[in-house]
Amino acid sequence: MRTLVTCFLLLWATAVSAQDLPVLPASDHAAWQAVGRVNAAGYRKREMCTGTLIAPDKVLTAAHCVSGTDGLGPHAEDFTFVAGWLRGTAADSVAGASIWVHPRAYAEGLLDVRFDVAILTLERPSRITPLPLAATDTVGPYGILGYSTRRPHMLGAAFDCDGRITAALLRLDCPVRPGNSGGPVLSRDGDRWAVTAVISAMGQSGALAVPVSRLMQR
Repeated sequence: MRTLVTCFLLLWATAVSAQDLPVLPASDHAAWQAVGRVNAAGYRKREMCTGTLIAPDKVLTAAHCVSGTDGLGPHAEDFTFVAGWLRGTAADSVAGASIWVHPRAYAEGLLDVRFDVAILTLERPSRITPLPLAATDTVGPYGILGYSTRRPHMLGAAFDCDGRITAALLRLDCPVRPGNSGGPVLSRDGDRWAVTAVISAMGQSGALAVPVSRLMQR
C-alpha cells in the first residue's frame, strides 16, 4: 500500500512539469457545462480540482480532491461545484451537502490510487444537464477535459487520446497537470460522449485514470 501512495505522490509531482491540455475554444464551452471546478475554500487558501455532473445533484471527482492523501479532507459544505466556469463566469454554482468516497480508497489509511474516486452530493440540483456514465469499460480514442491550476479559468481539452487498462488503471497518452485531477475521461457512446474514467494523476507517459466501473466495486 505505501508503495502505491509513494507512486501516486511521485506521479503527481511529475504532473507539475507536464504540458497543459490544449485550450478548449470558448465557443465550445457551452457543450461542456457539466464539467466544472470543485473548489475547496480553506482558512488561508483556496484549492481546486475538476469534477463532472453525472446526475442533477451528483458530481464525480477524485477521492484525493475531497479527502487528500490520508482521507481527512474538508467537510462537504466547504466545497462548491462551479459548473461551466469560463473567465470568471459560471453556468451554475452549488455548495456541497455530502461526500461519498470509495470505501477502498483509504482502506489502509492512505490513498490507494486504484480507487481514487468520489461523489460530491450538492445541496440542490444543478440547472446543468449531466453527462452520462459509460455502461462498460470502453476503447479509445478518449477525450479528457479539465481545469489546471496554471490555467484555472478556461477548460483544457483533448479528444484524441489513446489508452489501455493496465493494473486496474486506464493509462492515457495525453498529459495532465494539477487541477485536472477529478476531471472526466470520455469515450464515444453512439453519437455522444460518456464518462468512462476519472483523472487521478500523471504517469510517465500520460494521464492515469480510474475507470468508472470502480464505482460498483466494493
